[in-house]
Formats: sequence, C-alpha cells, structure tokens
Amino acid sequence: MRSPTAVAGRSPWARNTQEGDDVDIFQVLPLIRLNDGDGGFYIDKAAVVSKDPEDPEHSGKQNVGIYRIQVKGGRKLALQPVPMHDIAQHLRKAEETGEDLPVAITIGNDPVISIVASTPMKYDENEYELAGALRGAPAPIAEAPLTGLPVPWGSEVVIEGVIEGPFGEFTGHYSGGRNMTVIRIDRISYRTNPVFEHLYLGMPWTEVDYLIAASTCVPLYEQLKKDFPEVQAVNAMYTHGLVVIVSTKKRYGGFAKAVGTRVLTTAHGLGYAATVIVVDEDVDPFNLPQVMWALSTKMNPSGDLITIPNLSVLELAPQAQSPGIVDKLVIDATTPVEPDRRGNYSTQVHDLPEAAEWLTRLQRLSARR
Repeated sequence: MRSPTAVAGRSPWARNTQEGDDVDIFQVLPLIRLNDGDGGFYIDKAAVVSKDPEDPEHSGKQNVGIYRIQVKGGRKLALQPVPMHDIAQHLRKAEETGEDLPVAITIGNDPVISIVASTPMKYDENEYELAGALRGAPAPIAEAPLTGLPVPWGSEVVIEGVIEGPFGEFTGHYSGGRNMTVIRIDRISYRTNPVFEHLYLGMPWTEVDYLIAASTCVPLYEQLKKDFPEVQAVNAMYTHGLVVIVSTKKRYGGFAKAVGTRVLTTAHGLGYAATVIVVDEDVDPFNLPQVMWALSTKMNPSGDLITIPNLSVLELAPQAQSPGIVDKLVIDATTPVEPDRRGNYSTQVHDLPEAAEWLTRLQRLSARR
C-alpha cells in the first residue's frame, strides 16, 4: 500500500525568505478588506499546520485546519481557534506545559488541501491521508524549514512562527471584539510574485456554501451511517452546516429524533449544527421545496420540536446569547411510524411512474434557457 503523502524536493515557496526582524507580511501579501466594516486585514483561506505537543511524532494527531487569522502587524497575527477544533487541543496542551506552539500557515494551496483542511475529521485522522485518497496519489508535502512541520509542497507562501476589531465572518455577521491567541511570525518563505488566495464571505451564495459544503456533508453522512444504516443523505451545506438536513428510513417510532440528536454529538455537530431537520427517505434533503413540504405536512410542533438547552457552538454563531453556548433544535419532519400514532398519513399522493421521465425532460429544457 502506497504512503498517502510523499516528501518532495525543493519547494517553489522556498525561493524567497524573510526572517526575524526582517519579516514584514505587508511586503509579501497584497492584503485587502472584503466587507464594509471589517476591522482589519485577514488571511482566511490558509491552512494552519500544528502538532500535538504531547505526541509530536504521531502523524494522525497533527492538524491541518482553516481558521480566522487577522493581521495585527508586520510580524504579528491573531488566530481564532474554535474550542472544538484540533488546534485548540494542541494549544491547551502547550499552555499546560508553558510552551509556545509552533505553527506553519500555508497560503495558495492545492484545492484538495483546502477541502481536507475544512473537513471535520476525528482527532487522530490525518488530513494529508484524506488528500492522498482524493487525489488518487500521495499528497506532496515538504518540511517547513524553521518548525519542521509538514506543509503542502505546492503552496505559494509558508509563514512560520509560534502561538487582537470585528470581522465579517462566514455567518454573514460580525463576531464582535474578542481576545485572540497571537502568533509571532519568525519566518516567511514565498514564491516570486506569489498569488494571494482569499475566501469571499458574506450572505449566500459564497465559497463556504458551495466548495466547503462537500467536506461538511460527507463526513457527517459517514459518521451517521455507522450508527444508523437507515440514513440516506445529509445536507449540511448552509453556512457551513449551522443547519443540517438528514433523510432517513425509520425502524420504529421516535427513531428520527434519535438520528437528529446524534448529529449534535458528531465532530461537526459539537461546534456547528444548531438546527437539525430530519425528513423521510423519499424526501431529497438537497431539494428545499421537498423539505418545506415535509415541514408543512409532517411536523407537529406539539411533539416534533426537541430543544436542548446550553449546548456548545462556535463563538461566531450570531444567534448565541452567550458566545459559544446556544439552545439547539431537532425538528422531526418524518412520517410517524408505530408505536407513534399521530396524524393521518395513510393516503399520501405519489407521482405516476412516467412523471420522473417528464420531470427530467423539463429540467433539461429549463437549463438551456
């Protein structure tokens, strides 16, 4: 079996270097503001690489993630780690020993790296292994010269160092002022005339809703499927999965509610899923008119709304009264089955067999216009 990663030769980003007091990120990156009201310049599509301070040789416990980074000065950055993310565990362990946490920040990465860095994986799962699986070949990596961290070989810029305005976040709202961890930049390596890749954020539809959606939906589906084989599909593409829609078959009455509450305890659900909508197996969770039909005809507020108070959510969620804490909601919009005997669903309308073919034809015709 081939290794999921391959250590390549000299990287293009190694051609130019700034070190120590000579570091000035403003000379390397064409920093811009994206939204009216942004409190500063941000780096928001970088992959941040770190290792578990207690077990640095364990490749599974290393982390490649995307986090909000604000530029605070020529060699000073602020990082916003969400407590549910792996880097927060690395930071906690470093703080407990009184040590700095080395990090490498890579900009202008292979799109596959951006996908895996935004995927909610388990703590001991290696993002580069997933990148290799998606590529169908080992993911080329290189060793960052100062920290020794494994970084993507093809990046445009690699910033190395050790671990303070509002910003327009992926939620489409400003998060308010917060105390953030600070990164001291000790080295910047970069291609000649590097490309600065930025992530557009705001109201849908943005990259968060389109490109990052797959890395949210698929892991959730795989994790739920292990516990509940009846699960058919998972849609977590809206605002990075603050709302999750799951279609499932049911074994018995109350089953759909169990599926919905399980979403909240997945790696993604702990920090993101605030509302979960569960629909029947014949409802496409990516077809919002069908989901709205299920909500309109299947959901009875007297028994199908399950509110769980004071659960964890990322601090950016604007609906949280206290940052990081929110009441979460599971909506059961499925057809009741025994022994749940509510409503009258014995005469549901079904399409004629030939309707699917005509629907496909109409969709093709409308797509041409």
